Amino acid sequence: MPRTRDEPGALRWINRYAGLGPAFHTELAPQGVPQPRWIATSRSAAGELGWPQDWFERDGWQSLEVFSGNALWPGMRPLATVYSGHQFGVWAGQLGDGRALLLGEVQTGPDAGMEIQLKGSGLTPYSRMGDGRAVLRSSVREFLCSEAMHALGIPTTRALCVVDSPLPVRREEVETAAVTTRLAPSFVRFGHFEHFSRHDLHAELRALADEVVDRHFPACRDATNPYAALLEEVTRRTADLMAQWQAVGFCHGVMNTDNMSILGLTIDYGPFGFLDAFVPHHVCNHSDHHGRYAYNRQPNIGLWNLHALGQALLPLIGDADAALAALEPYKTAFPAALESRMRAKLGLALEEPGDRELVDDLLRLMAQDRTDYSITFRRLARFSSAPGADNRALRDLFVDRQGFDAWSTRYRERLQHEPRSDGERAAAMNRVNPKFVLRNHLADVAIRKAQAGDFDEVRRLLAVLEHPYDEQPEHAAYADFPPTWAQTIEVSCSS
Repeated sequence: MPRTRDEPGALRWINRYAGLGPAFHTELAPQGVPQPRWIATSRSAAGELGWPQDWFERDGWQSLEVFSGNALWPGMRPLATVYSGHQFGVWAGQLGDGRALLLGEVQTGPDAGMEIQLKGSGLTPYSRMGDGRAVLRSSVREFLCSEAMHALGIPTTRALCVVDSPLPVRREEVETAAVTTRLAPSFVRFGHFEHFSRHDLHAELRALADEVVDRHFPACRDATNPYAALLEEVTRRTADLMAQWQAVGFCHGVMNTDNMSILGLTIDYGPFGFLDAFVPHHVCNHSDHHGRYAYNRQPNIGLWNLHALGQALLPLIGDADAALAALEPYKTAFPAALESRMRAKLGLALEEPGDRELVDDLLRLMAQDRTDYSITFRRLARFSSAPGADNRALRDLFVDRQGFDAWSTRYRERLQHEPRSDGERAAAMNRVNPKFVLRNHLADVAIRKAQAGDFDEVRRLLAVLEHPYDEQPEHAAYADFPPTWAQTIEVSCSS
């Protein structure tokens, strides 16, 4: 009987990264885990692959075995890639996929493919002192946040599924293993280029750059200097990504160059966090003792990392001035992108002088009184511009009532210049100000239940986060203020 299009054996694996050769990776099989169980799967991510929604429970697919590392589908060519990078601003030398394994690239369209990667699938030649495993708590966090970020409209790697196992893994204490399956058009990082450049492997550096240009940035090939054009395109994408992080209140936590995607995707969800109280200098990573990756420093770190990428590409660009020119757009692209997004968060369709000051003064008030970031902007959508209107629900978020009253008077006057009614403005604001984000305490509750063998909360939370801008009144508790105990949650690089 011929195979149908949606059977694993009919998938076309194009595996283009594998074709670069042994200097770029090591081919090896994943190390499976005993007694795997599904924690959760993402139907949305499966749609990116063109797979049927019930792919994970279809007879004959052996999906649980494949995505726990215990089996392979025909055509998969598993490998771990080598890269280097700067960690916390210091050159760390060779790194690589220490606990990740690229199963292969499956064709999803005439000129499109999606790479499928296991995280937590065992030792590789790049594991260094690690064990190649991931624990349940970090795996659930990555799974949920990958899908939450996609639903927010922020470029990100995707998470197809996450699998649990009783296999013991030692961190600060003994935990249990899990394996997450991630998707991306490419998992190439800034650190891949740094690796070959630092080792003076210029032929390999060129081969990697050519592969990235041909696959993802073909327009750069027609530029006078294709590699400078590549750097400029990555610069613009990174600038826009930083603006999106800042606007939604997302903190990455470990913005090392090996955690920066060449496609401008959010990648490697470790000690991340969404802001609860608006604290601009908030550090979400307990291991970041000097606050290098604080929320308000992320835009500058993005540019720092781009300079590291520019340095790595310099042997191909050939001219330092051309490399610097390719980085220059960041200085205008980032503030322009952030201003546009913040204007939308305030419901301002028109651009007028003074808008930046209006935004900045609101943020200063929020920082002064530590108002909740997501709740403040969501309630702002209900602001009534009518004279003498009762905006108590928003006003009560601020300790400095007089300061808020002065700001709200200016805001009301500014809204008089807008063509939209309050109702139209509110609808537009609710499309850019999420009601639901993956707060640490929500993830913590889901993780604790999962550790006890109850995966329902992970699945329920995923369903809520897949529609972050909808009201979902039946799930209002997920959008409430964090409990007091949430302030004691610490996330670090120990996963």
